[in-house]
Amino acid sequence: MADKSQRSDVTLDTIVSLCKRRGIIFPGSEIYGGLQGTFDYGPIGAELKRNVKDAWWRSMVQERFDIEGVDTCVLLHPSVWKASGHVENFTDPLCDSLGPSRKRYRADHIEETECSLYRIADVTDGEPKPVEGAEIWAPAKKKAKEFYQTWWEKHLGLEGRRVKLEEVEGSATTGRFSPDDGGRLTDPRMFNLMLSTALGPVEDSSARVFLRPETAQGIFIAYETARAAARRKLPFGLAQQGKSFRNEITPRNFIFRTREFEQMEMEFFCKPEEFCRNGERTDMEWFDYWRNSRLDWYVRYGIDRDHLKFYDHPKEKLSHYSRGTTDIEYLYPIGWQELEGIAHRGNYDLSQHMEHSGRDLRYFDPQVEQHYVPYVIEPAAGTDRAVLAFLCDAYREEVVTRGDEGKESRRVVLGLHNDLAPIKAAVLPLLQNRPDLVEMARKLAADLKRHTNAVYDDTGAIGKLYRRQDEIGTPYCITVDVDSLEDQAVTVRHRDTMEQERIGADRIVGWVREHLSA
Repeated sequence: MADKSQRSDVTLDTIVSLCKRRGIIFPGSEIYGGLQGTFDYGPIGAELKRNVKDAWWRSMVQERFDIEGVDTCVLLHPSVWKASGHVENFTDPLCDSLGPSRKRYRADHIEETECSLYRIADVTDGEPKPVEGAEIWAPAKKKAKEFYQTWWEKHLGLEGRRVKLEEVEGSATTGRFSPDDGGRLTDPRMFNLMLSTALGPVEDSSARVFLRPETAQGIFIAYETARAAARRKLPFGLAQQGKSFRNEITPRNFIFRTREFEQMEMEFFCKPEEFCRNGERTDMEWFDYWRNSRLDWYVRYGIDRDHLKFYDHPKEKLSHYSRGTTDIEYLYPIGWQELEGIAHRGNYDLSQHMEHSGRDLRYFDPQVEQHYVPYVIEPAAGTDRAVLAFLCDAYREEVVTRGDEGKESRRVVLGLHNDLAPIKAAVLPLLQNRPDLVEMARKLAADLKRHTNAVYDDTGAIGKLYRRQDEIGTPYCITVDVDSLEDQAVTVRHRDTMEQERIGADRIVGWVREHLSA
């Protein structure tokens, strides 16, 4: 596998532009200036996201005999997060810039650098006048000028004034400074990433609850009830999809890191190795199984294998309870980043909840006639990160040559897997001012909609309609033309090849269903 470090075929800005242009994904609360770290999915985006979730659910639950689905609460008892360690450990060290940006940073993400102090003097009237309240720390004068022009000029009300920046002799020092405005950084302080709300009519400490930062803990506390209801023996899994919330310090890179996001997680409960009989998979073998199975799922739905790789967490960086953690990384336009994590969590979570709740969550194994706490393998995927990966991998630009004159035009295509494509077929009348064509096209679209997600569109010339459907990944465009009234046939255009074929109108529903499943 080629281990590339960056993409040359697509940029994040390109994907953001396409999503905004076609209403796939766009900033939340946009008419009020937006709310950082939140995004809305439009009609096309909502269908794409639903299809990704359906494909995951089909693979993890419907196609298997050893996994059940659950749907647990967003709001959990506060003791859940004490038991899981989130109240104590789900924190980051933060520091703030004392410069005009007032930006907040994770202290462990800001490296120490050597900077000098630069002061500002107003020389508009000839005689230099020191400007009070301005301290710019920068590694060089050129960088100090950038900070001034970006942040300090407006902050100090010096627009239109001539200023001079001078380095203070002997001020060079090594420390942490804002990379955005050159301000000093405050001392780090710990910041909990969980978002809280209040239950009940009175807002006090007793009413405080947290919005879940992950879906996993809901599965753990529902484990025994769900296992008994489904009459399950080990090994088996519980799968869940749903919203999670984290008060991210610096949400960034479009939908890659946001404050409100969806997860697709599965907790697979299995026997510790010492309780396995000959021929049974051990916990570490299940861990390897799920690593490979989850990577294969992304390939199955269209991700280029060369854009995926494993990152095994070194032992010294593992959580104290972890017996192994592997990230499936994807080559986003921003570089290799985590797409999904597969963690061997041992029996930590169930043991913690046993201790804090007083409930016995041990499993009685009739084969060895012993009680023990199961081990857990956790494949945890971010739905929004998966959507972004599928968009990036499906995106391509092509130069198309048309006509005898060899006229070239550019088309943008989302080559999505059929199962993920938001719209499966678009029915287009060649002439929107012909009622007989429109009637036939609308009836055909209605017939298709009974079986799949199809649309009718007559809002432009046929060439523009084709391009619009290419950009949102529609596999098949079906055109009703003048000849269709005579021969009762329609023209089907294939998205990926642009080839066209004539199909009888009475066969089109079966034809589309057959080709989508193929």
